[in-house]
Amino acid sequence: MGGHSHWAGIKHKKAIVDAKRGKVWTKISREITIAAKMGGGDPGFNPRLRRAVDDAKAANMPAENIKRAIMRGTGEIPGVVYEELTYEGYGPAGVAILVEVTTDNRNRTGSEIATLFTKNGGNKGEAGCVAWMFKPKGFVSVPKAQVKDEDTLIGQALDLGADDVVTDADESYEIYTDPKDFEKVRDGLKAANIPVSAAELTMKPDTTVPVDEANAPKVLKLIELLEEHDDVKNVYANFDIPDQVLSKLG
Repeated sequence: MGGHSHWAGIKHKKAIVDAKRGKVWTKISREITIAAKMGGGDPGFNPRLRRAVDDAKAANMPAENIKRAIMRGTGEIPGVVYEELTYEGYGPAGVAILVEVTTDNRNRTGSEIATLFTKNGGNKGEAGCVAWMFKPKGFVSVPKAQVKDEDTLIGQALDLGADDVVTDADESYEIYTDPKDFEKVRDGLKAANIPVSAAELTMKPDTTVPVDEANAPKVLKLIELLEEHDDVKNVYANFDIPDQVLSKLG
């Protein structure tokens, strides 16, 4: 799993984008609204809504904003009707890219996503062209510096239901789960006083594409532009950029 062993470096770049708080709140608000519409407005009985509310609290979204987003989803107050779509395509160096969006205008969003691909060395493909390369997974990151014993951590994670623990990343242990076991593993680690630096549902590529120093900036630029789009919720890709290349890019 070379590609995701470099996830921390990519996440650092994503954190810079996500620092634009207003945009983060907008995206989380949409997710809360859709989750409430699909599964009801009680986080206790709606795991997707519970995760979205947790994300909102982590982003310091005011409680009133969360409440309004839920009420829009349940129909208690009027709001824009959103739909979820996934776009697929290829970036520079043949990197496979999945783009999850939440939009109130699929024609506009589809056109804008296609333009981002074509203007940045890639191309938007047909439905199904790359989705088969990815599998849904839960992802939990634990800082290596705060773990006293690696074997103990691995044993605890597997006992809680984790599928895999990746140990070759520089700064963190990366724990993967079946999506249905994600919350159990995350919460179990926290209950055992194991520090969790990141936890999310993700799409993990089955195979990765090596990306050299010449193409790395192009790939990262396309990923960043896609993530900055107002309608984009998540971007997943199967690139493998060596740590030494990432460190040069800063």
